[in-house]
Amino acid sequence: MKIAQIAPLMESVPPRLYGGTERIVSYLTEDLVRLGHEVTLFASADSITAANLVDCASMALRLDGNVRDPIPYYMLMLDRVREIAEDFDILHFHIDQFHFPIFRPIANRTVTTLHGRQDLPDLKPLYIGFSDMPLVSISNDQGRLIANANVVAAIHHGIPSDLHKPIYDPRGGYVAFLGRISPEKGPERAIRIARALGVPLKIAAKIDKVDEAYFRAEIAPLLNEPGVEFIGEINERGKTEFLGEAQALLYQSSQ
Repeated sequence: MKIAQIAPLMESVPPRLYGGTERIVSYLTEDLVRLGHEVTLFASADSITAANLVDCASMALRLDGNVRDPIPYYMLMLDRVREIAEDFDILHFHIDQFHFPIFRPIANRTVTTLHGRQDLPDLKPLYIGFSDMPLVSISNDQGRLIANANVVAAIHHGIPSDLHKPIYDPRGGYVAFLGRISPEKGPERAIRIARALGVPLKIAAKIDKVDEAYFRAEIAPLLNEPGVEFIGEINERGKTEFLGEAQALLYQSSQ
């Protein structure tokens, strides 16, 4: 089967540091290649894959200091996908809903995995208007949030079972927050919970430009008090020790 994987351009596939969606796209793409499918990956040029790579940006947009607006790069990528769409049996999109108007005429050959939050009210009219676009949720609860949308399946995200070695006798004495600094991830609530429990908290997270003001106003003042250590971004290798030595993973979502 000829399959197109259309990835976000903010990070490479797989990402060098943070990058949830791009990491899952990488696992999916490489496994499809191993299964014998002919896979083409549309992603940034610094991606590493066994699939046929169509580079749609010179590097991950978040790491390119010259990029101010990512939208033009997505428009260029979608035009490249559109030009050769007839070459594929299935086109798998991972870029939210940017492609809906362009690929609606061939909706039956597309699938869109929803990697982000779906409780935003503006999405309801969008999914009603594009009810013919097949969607895949990453959990049953996520799918229930958009019950009237064309959700054809719930397929949970997963990582290779041997990716991280377990540490059966953790000695770090802390709880861990791993991810991204943003209001929907709830780092300020994680800090308050850890302090209420009297347990140190370590935060390994990236800060996007859009969340810098939130970090300065809401999170930075809390870091001046004892009991919280902000590590910043870590790569996939660093997660084994960070998570393995923790007493627990502390994650607070606004959803």
